[in-house]
Amino acid sequence: MKAVFETGGKQYYVAEGDVIYVEKLDAEVGSNIDFDLVHSVGDKIGTPYVKGAKVTCLVEKHGKAKKIVVFKYRPKKKYRNTKGHRQPYTKLVVKKIVG
Repeated sequence: MKAVFETGGKQYYVAEGDVIYVEKLDAEVGSNIDFDLVHSVGDKIGTPYVKGAKVTCLVEKHGKAKKIVVFKYRPKKKYRNTKGHRQPYTKLVVKKIVG
């Protein structure tokens, strides 16, 4: 069974057993998280959410993504600015989809 759920302002299309990376969540490693903002489960489509549906995930680890470099430049003005950013994430394994 497949589902579309929402977390961190983004939507994820998952099936049971999938591994996904989402915005960092406040949860312990090894604990389960239930997401109840489910947009669709199988053939059921909610407006905006499916009532009684939920996606259960296992928190596998927390980490930071690869560094990206933000470089700002203005030609002929001697302006250069370099910054780096590493986005924190949470790695989840989808265990069960109820809908």
